[in-house]
Amino acid sequence: MPTVSAVIITKNEAINIADCLDSVAFCDEVIVVDSGSTDGTIDIAKARGARVVHRDFDGFGPQFNYAASLATSDWILSVDADERISAPLAAQIRDAMTNGKADGYELPRLSSFCGREMWHSGWYPDFVLRLWKRGRARWNDVLVHPRPTCDGPVERLSEHLIHYSVRRLEDSLSRIDRYSTAGAEMIVQSGRRVTFATGILRGAWAFFRAYVLRAGFRDGPEGFLLAVATAEGTYYRYMKAWLAGRRRG
Repeated sequence: MPTVSAVIITKNEAINIADCLDSVAFCDEVIVVDSGSTDGTIDIAKARGARVVHRDFDGFGPQFNYAASLATSDWILSVDADERISAPLAAQIRDAMTNGKADGYELPRLSSFCGREMWHSGWYPDFVLRLWKRGRARWNDVLVHPRPTCDGPVERLSEHLIHYSVRRLEDSLSRIDRYSTAGAEMIVQSGRRVTFATGILRGAWAFFRAYVLRAGFRDGPEGFLLAVATAEGTYYRYMKAWLAGRRRG
């Protein structure tokens, strides 16, 4: 039977790592690459039998690729600390590795926002490549939301990858600041022209698209909160890029 290595990157994920590791206990090997946790993440991971390796963080893509390079199994299952592999998904993964004909598999990710599963708002279905034959995929090195690319045929599984994306509104606010800064840097590096009006128009469009066009209103009050957070993230990303461009003259 084919073997599978679960790989996870962490930093201060004590709130998540135990449940995450429990959900991948079916794997033949579990590797955690940590970039300097101070909240007990490392101790929790070791107590659950994971192999823990330290690596200074220099970007999500390089960190993911390094974690994958440590795997020794036939297949690699890449999981974030705030994600969970359900028992039905674990069974489907085992079946795909044994009987499937693809080199990689995308999983339909079901994310939650402030405690509510988001079935609309542009968040679902969110297919993410997380399972592949060792050596057949690599993560790109973009600053925000890097994704792996598989060198071979890719198919999709049907069982959900559970994603506890945003537990509290405060988490969303801190994420907006971090991601908008990284996104602004990407815009500046690309040389795209950004004006003051760009942030306003893009932010308004982001809200309309998430709440109306992508039916965020069907996700209840949390759908509205998510649409506002999406608009804010877009607004600040472009405004930060505009300010950076103006400083550079």
